[in-house]
Amino acid sequence: MSTSKLPAAVAVVGAGTMGNGIAQTFATCGVPTFLIDVQQEFLDRGLATVHKSLGKFVEKGTLTAADADRAKSLLKTTTDMGVLAQVDLCIEAVTENLAVKTQVFQAADAAMKPGSILASNTSSISITVLAAKTKRAGSVIGMHFMNPVPLMKLVEVIRGNDTSDATTEAVLDWSRALGKTPVTANDYPGFVANRILMPMINEAAFALMEGVASREAIDEIMKLGMNHPMGPLQLADFIGLDVCVSILDVLKDGLGDDKYRACPLLRRLVAAGHLGKKSKKGFYDYAQAR
Repeated sequence: MSTSKLPAAVAVVGAGTMGNGIAQTFATCGVPTFLIDVQQEFLDRGLATVHKSLGKFVEKGTLTAADADRAKSLLKTTTDMGVLAQVDLCIEAVTENLAVKTQVFQAADAAMKPGSILASNTSSISITVLAAKTKRAGSVIGMHFMNPVPLMKLVEVIRGNDTSDATTEAVLDWSRALGKTPVTANDYPGFVANRILMPMINEAAFALMEGVASREAIDEIMKLGMNHPMGPLQLADFIGLDVCVSILDVLKDGLGDDKYRACPLLRRLVAAGHLGKKSKKGFYDYAQAR
């Protein structure tokens, strides 16, 4: 894949599921990539996930061993935000929490060179609010990748109130050069994907809580009846139940409508630490899963 329409270097802040997937995608496309986190153990875990994923692509024949090795060589890990001075694009992919994202955005803004683009992988938090915390509002944008990032084609591109046309066009071009399909949305709570998806997941949780059907039945009906590849409760486990609750809270607070209130069952599971696949238990039990 040509790198002529890709940034010369990128950084991804946050080595979790989304962050390491985004970093893998850029490195696989030949872009020198920094993966940044606050602790080396998080970086080691993220890098191990990338290497495992690249190995699966090689096994399936969709990536050569040489290309996988090249991607590994292009991906560097660090806890030093100072490397942001070297990049044209920084994508924040930390937890879905405004205070945490604000801290990252302010640190990134201070470290990055003028004109470099600062993006957020947020799935619900206002790009305008994040941009206002920086001195480069025109160069701030949302790049909401879908999970798993190396496989999913969509990038939801969100313009903040002051995002420039040049920033938007650059991100659209870069997304296409990654082999993704960028689709633009305006800066409203939840944007498009989660404003539609989260009420469905929430309603499925209410249906389970109220005894309308079993978890398996709810998921099977949506898979067979709506042609969804994954049922809403299984999908919620895959996303993370804590993330689902956070997004629903953003929707409720931002739009002022109680129809977005998180199901009590969702909140109870999160309070119990049952966050879905990442904690080995959510609506389903993954303790025995390989």
